Amino acid sequence: MYKLLIRPLLFCFDPEKVHYFTFALIRLTSKIPFVTRLYKVLYEVNDKRLERTVFGLKFKNPVGLAAGFDKDAKLYNELSHFGFGFIEIGTLTPKPQEGNPKKRLFRLTADQGIINRMGFNNAGVMDAIKRLKKNKSVLIGGNIGKNKITSNQDAVEDYKICFEALFHYVDYFVVNVSSPNTPNLRALQDKKPLTLLLQTLKKMNEAKYDLSTEMPKKPILLKIAPDLTDDQLLDIIDIVTTTKIDGVIATNTTVSRQNLISKNKQELGGLSGKPLTQRSTEVIRFLSHKSNKAFPIIGVGGIHTAQDALDKLDAGADLIQLYTGFIYEGPKLIKSINKALLKT
Repeated sequence: MYKLLIRPLLFCFDPEKVHYFTFALIRLTSKIPFVTRLYKVLYEVNDKRLERTVFGLKFKNPVGLAAGFDKDAKLYNELSHFGFGFIEIGTLTPKPQEGNPKKRLFRLTADQGIINRMGFNNAGVMDAIKRLKKNKSVLIGGNIGKNKITSNQDAVEDYKICFEALFHYVDYFVVNVSSPNTPNLRALQDKKPLTLLLQTLKKMNEAKYDLSTEMPKKPILLKIAPDLTDDQLLDIIDIVTTTKIDGVIATNTTVSRQNLISKNKQELGGLSGKPLTQRSTEVIRFLSHKSNKAFPIIGVGGIHTAQDALDKLDAGADLIQLYTGFIYEGPKLIKSINKALLKT
């Protein structure tokens, strides 16, 4: 029904406007008790065999929603009814920011992809916390970044502010230095600044640990770009093992435009979806193999089928996340992945 009727209708309109319309629709329908129950019946797969324990957290299934869909933590509870095992919110920044000028979101329908140059548009970390305080049972990842006006020299302070503010309201953190849509952000992936940033957050995390209150440390993950060379990926492995952070998310969107056929393929921004499937899996396999599985990996990028998900798990991912595949295939994709996992 989604691919035959709903998606063709939605794809007739501007993608950013459709995103907000869909948000409003999900929020509205979720207030109707039988509709929420219907979502769960249609899309949830509850089976103990799907449970995963990764970096000390227990996930009811390994299929999560990637950051960028629910930036401001406005819909995490409702989205969890579609069968996700966890929801990642953000990217959040210390101060609210509008992001880049519109139009900034583009469908590449012929390639089953999306180009975005949103630019960390969000209402700021403190605004999201107001809603996160109401969370009762959804496992939440907090994806954090820096404001556009903050120089790379001062970037660590922005990440510290977000880490401190979100600490009590998320289950794990994701350090985003890999978005192509904030000027010079990817320079923070270089070995020296990245090591400093991760070491700083690691020290803050350890300082939070208190035996008297049983305050747990929060897992810290690094989200990396798919455009890194093998040498840069080896640096990432070295940084992760040196700083002893808890894992990697592979990968963010790509700036590559190789083999695209859509008319708007040259739009600036990060590309996600089917064109990223192979490269993200290659990065996962490289990190897993070269590190000898030294740290957990969340695989994301171009998962449009259950087989795409299985390929990433076979390559070394411990968990996976959806974004563009969720838009193109609909919530049934989550169920099909979990069903496929039960057959393996």
